[in-house]
Amino acid sequence: MNINIREYRTEDAEAASEIWNQVVDDGVAFPQEEDLTTEAGDVFFKEQTYTGIAENTETGEVVGLYILHPNNIGRCGHISNASYAVRRDIRGEHIGEKLVLDCLRMAKEKGFRVMQFNAVVASNTHALHLYERIGFTKLGVIPGGFRMPDGHYEDIVPHYYVL
Repeated sequence: MNINIREYRTEDAEAASEIWNQVVDDGVAFPQEEDLTTEAGDVFFKEQTYTGIAENTETGEVVGLYILHPNNIGRCGHISNASYAVRRDIRGEHIGEKLVLDCLRMAKEKGFRVMQFNAVVASNTHALHLYERIGFTKLGVIPGGFRMPDGHYEDIVPHYYVL
């Protein structure tokens, strides 16, 4: 599969929202609990500093995405935050890694100095290994920082990366 990462367009709203909703519905990575409609998704993806779309160039299908935005405001506005989503049926194809690397490049291009992840769930071992391999630094552990779908709480592991 040949993947190109490009900027979000309105015509991506339905596919991007569906992929986003898969991660929300899995309930093990994103803090959101409500699905996006196509219309709400279009607004949400456009209001980010940047939304990157992973497209299979052989089929034209949207297979993943990321959102990039400030982690905070004012004196901390130079620190960015991002979220990544890959279509459920093709996870494990290293699309997430391509999204993260493109996002880091774009964050720097947009003038951010640091990427910070606030809530990497401790059981999300694929993400933890990826971030370690790329060179993110763990900030510690927040005990019980994430409520899982069955109601139990898991630790979260904040990370940062200097751009």
